[in-house]
Amino acid sequence: MKKFTALLLICLIAVTSIFAQGAKESDTKSYTFAMNCEWPPLEYVDENGNITGFEVDLIIEMSKVSGVEMKYINTAWDTIFAGLANGQYNAVASGVTVTEERKKTIDFSDTLFTIKQSIITLKGNENLNNLDSLSGKKVGVQMGTTGHFAVEENKDAVIKAYDSIGLAIEDMINGNVDACVCDSLIASDFVLANPNYKDKLIITGEASSDIEEIAIAVKKGDKELLDLINSSLAKLKENGTMDELMKKYNII
Repeated sequence: MKKFTALLLICLIAVTSIFAQGAKESDTKSYTFAMNCEWPPLEYVDENGNITGFEVDLIIEMSKVSGVEMKYINTAWDTIFAGLANGQYNAVASGVTVTEERKKTIDFSDTLFTIKQSIITLKGNENLNNLDSLSGKKVGVQMGTTGHFAVEENKDAVIKAYDSIGLAIEDMINGNVDACVCDSLIASDFVLANPNYKDKLIITGEASSDIEEIAIAVKKGDKELLDLINSSLAKLKENGTMDELMKKYNII
């Protein structure tokens, strides 16, 4: 009887330990968000080497209101969705445009804000102000972005695709590209907020009339994370934090 009681006690301790371990793992669950830190003011590396920006702060605030740990990592854009599909991270928060093609393999959060595709060029080239005007011109884009896709609609444009829009703009300043196309928010930051560019560059028009929705991307079918993100966004909108972040980073 004593042996049976001792054995029963051991079993109870083991079961309790398993449940406790399960609870601990649940309590410490965390999510990782990938971002390509080449898109000020959304996400970028500052002069001190720190990752910062609107979506960085947004993830931090979502973590606070949800009570769930949320981390972020800098990732190359050309492999960012493959990494999501392969489970290298749980979500992508990197100025991601919602498209019908992406919806086939990705689920999106509620909309963060909307943008258009802007044309940036050197002052004096104000005639490059719409998609048709880019015919026969060398146009810099970041590879695989909606800016890239927009310029492809003009079969006569000479597209030069770069790993980052910053490299494209530098090449334009060096005289190797006639214009660049990127998200309107990013364009405004390069032209208006960057002291190295504000006297050289100008936004002349739009490469597309489409209004694009920007959202956070998660793996198809990950309803748990999607619900967590949307509920966190709703809380941040309700308590005014979202408006504060929008104002901080001049997102309108």
